[in-house]
Amino acid sequence: MDQLVKAIAAGGALRAYAAVTTDAVAEAMRRHDCYPVAAAALGRTMTGALLLAANLKNKESVTIKFKGDGALGTVTADATAEGSVRGYVDHPHTNLPLNPLGKIDVGGGIGRGILTVTRFTGLKEPVTGSVDITTGEVADDLINYLYTSEQTPSSIGLGVLVSPELRCLGAGGFFVQPLPGASDEVIDKLESNLRLVSSVSHMVEQGMDPRGIIGVLLGNFDDVKILASTDLAFRCNCSKNYITDRLITLGADDLDSLVADGQAEVKCHFCGAAYQFDKEELTAIRNVAIKMRAMHARSAK
Repeated sequence: MDQLVKAIAAGGALRAYAAVTTDAVAEAMRRHDCYPVAAAALGRTMTGALLLAANLKNKESVTIKFKGDGALGTVTADATAEGSVRGYVDHPHTNLPLNPLGKIDVGGGIGRGILTVTRFTGLKEPVTGSVDITTGEVADDLINYLYTSEQTPSSIGLGVLVSPELRCLGAGGFFVQPLPGASDEVIDKLESNLRLVSSVSHMVEQGMDPRGIIGVLLGNFDDVKILASTDLAFRCNCSKNYITDRLITLGADDLDSLVADGQAEVKCHFCGAAYQFDKEELTAIRNVAIKMRAMHARSAK
């Protein structure tokens, strides 16, 4: 089962999160029919979103969006503090040769552009920050975002291992952050540990769970305390009612065209679920939209 574990060490001067996301990434790969580059980019972004969402309170969420000029187009992931995650990539069938290190070329697939992180915290307006994409490798860019936009130095590792048969063999990640007041000795010990960390995806493939990853990250600290664990899963909050609300916002000409066609199918970008609407339903949606516009027009006078 996919899971995220939170821990602290060094008397509370360090916090660390580790996550195994193999099943969630596999589900995203299946729903979007991802080739390896898209699978790795989407899986890393989904895992990164879960790690950032772990800082939030219940009912809060985070959206990460890589809008680059690479062949993948936009890569987007939403995650909640309760452990739900979903995501999509514009061009899941992107094929690229391996990078010079012999690895999946996620950086080439994403390219250069803008990374945007939006936190939905219950305030009237969400909190959004953005930075230039530096490498496109996802983890490096999230580290740069946290340092540049939020002035919080952090270490993030993300990995997705994909087989030639397009199966997710292992996916996961970690997030470690020194808190204000962490001594130079604590930071030096942490950096020493991080140099020993191998590929996260291979650690997961070999059977390591989040507590095991925490043990590697904080191995030379003798006061590691596990705070909480959260089950993770690919979940989408779309529904026919949600799609209906979106259709109501369409322009009059678009709604008239749908009614004239007599049917419509709307697919959710995030999960691929398809919702069917017949002529009767489309007519009712158009009538509601007309009434709402009339009400707005009267209130504006």
